[in-house]
Amino acid sequence: MELSTVAAPRRSRRLALATLCAGALMAIVDETIVAVSLPAIQADLGFTQAGASWITSAYLIAFAGLLLLAGRLGDLVGRRRVFLAGLAGFTVSSVLCGLAWDPATLVVARFVQGIGAAAMTAVILGMIVTLFPQPGERARAVGAFSFVQASGGTIGMLIGGLVTEALSWNWIFFLNVPFGVLAFPLALSVLPQDQDTNTRQRLDTLGAVLVTGGLGTGIYAITRLEHDGGAATAALGVLAAALLGGFALRQRKATDPLLPLRLLRGRLVGASIALLLLVAAMFGFMFLTMLTMQRVLGFDARQAGFAMVPVSVVIAVLSLVVTPRLSMRFGERAVLATGLAGIAIGIALLANLPLDAGYVTHLLPAMTLMGAGMGLAMPTLMSLGMAETTPQDSGTASGLFSTTQQVGGALGLSSLLVVAATHTGDRLAEGTPERLALLDGYRLGYGIGTGLVIAALAVAVFLWSRPKPA
Repeated sequence: MELSTVAAPRRSRRLALATLCAGALMAIVDETIVAVSLPAIQADLGFTQAGASWITSAYLIAFAGLLLLAGRLGDLVGRRRVFLAGLAGFTVSSVLCGLAWDPATLVVARFVQGIGAAAMTAVILGMIVTLFPQPGERARAVGAFSFVQASGGTIGMLIGGLVTEALSWNWIFFLNVPFGVLAFPLALSVLPQDQDTNTRQRLDTLGAVLVTGGLGTGIYAITRLEHDGGAATAALGVLAAALLGGFALRQRKATDPLLPLRLLRGRLVGASIALLLLVAAMFGFMFLTMLTMQRVLGFDARQAGFAMVPVSVVIAVLSLVVTPRLSMRFGERAVLATGLAGIAIGIALLANLPLDAGYVTHLLPAMTLMGAGMGLAMPTLMSLGMAETTPQDSGTASGLFSTTQQVGGALGLSSLLVVAATHTGDRLAEGTPERLALLDGYRLGYGIGTGLVIAALAVAVFLWSRPKPA
């Protein structure tokens, strides 16, 4: 499906962009907004320790597992339709989350909420590149979307703590309702109608089952890494790999594949790998830094949340204002390399934090550098990845980008925290004081995060060194 943008005036397209970004923000914020509220939810509804993890896992499994399917549905039945269905489902399920009266109700509602988030998010980038065909306008629009993607997690943790403390945990979900109620009629009026271009193509049902099962199983394995240990995670990982391998074989034989192989011959796949590595490092950084501030430096939850605000501010200024201009003047590749290098340096500084680190003298400079790097890297990476995508495949490409982002976030969060916790345990067993043992674990996590960003830079350099496919 293709959006009709011929007659769309500039003001209407800006309202459309604002509506799309609002949907993306709700979806990303709800990934992390429950993090600070989990103890209150657990006590109120009677969750067990293991059961409480499903409040997050149910959302992530549905969100990440269905992105690729939702993106392809957008190409087949209309990206506007898929976005509106996702927005409606997300809003209604948010009401159910806030009204949940027992653990099962909340987990089911969170799963449905993840389905709505996947439907909204999967098609947004494809709609943006179609709505804004001119390079300058597209750079600014992608910058706005990337700001939401990069800052949503931090915003979620800050809002979650403030709302839970001021009102109750129920309101972290009820907050979505007025935004959804306002955004739906606005989306109906400003998002251009879909034009049918793929009426002869059918959905690859078997491929959809295989990729959704594989991604969902993989995300579940990643999110359970800290709780289930190596053997259980390895078994789930093998199952996920088998399902995804079956999906790959299916795509070679399917008449109308869910993921057309032509998309994997261009630079989209390389950009997706770089995005996965970058997001893994950034999600790990976000949670490691929150833990460092609270468990090592003595910040409370509110102070730690506000301490992360400068990161979002710097990302906003760069991605919304500066990066589009720099990209037009110096080229997206140079801007991307500069941004990734800045992130790597920022995380490396955190990997060397002293035990008596100060916020202004140690944390803030590193966090500002990382925020600037993200504000440069995220928009340019998305633009480079989508540059060769045709309008007919932009929904699928958008879904692939969003999928790699969610997988990267879950992988970085779970693996880096497990590595940090394991190293801390080893140091405690050696008799190291607790604060120093914790900091040593977080330093190791930051060191691995630095390596992930360097790997992303290497992939990006290889990405643009290859000739464009014919």
